[in-house]
Amino acid sequence: MKITIYGPGCKNCVNLADNAKKAVAEAGVEAEIIKEEDMAEIAKAGIMSTPAIGIDGEVKIKGKVATVEEIKDLIS
Repeated sequence: MKITIYGPGCKNCVNLADNAKKAVAEAGVEAEIIKEEDMAEIAKAGIMSTPAIGIDGEVKIKGKVATVEEIKDLIS
């Protein structure tokens, strides 16, 4: 599984990445977490509000810091 964190590296983006790491550990799944900070790539993904999280290339949540529980629901 590939989890992508979309955002320019702001505090909320860092918090979302941390939540994703915790969710992966708690769910016991194997996942690669990638940070996409290139605004052109973020826009190409259709994201107008960051941070956002994508699972295997599909944007799932955008414009907020998803909780550990929300992310676990997406990856379980």
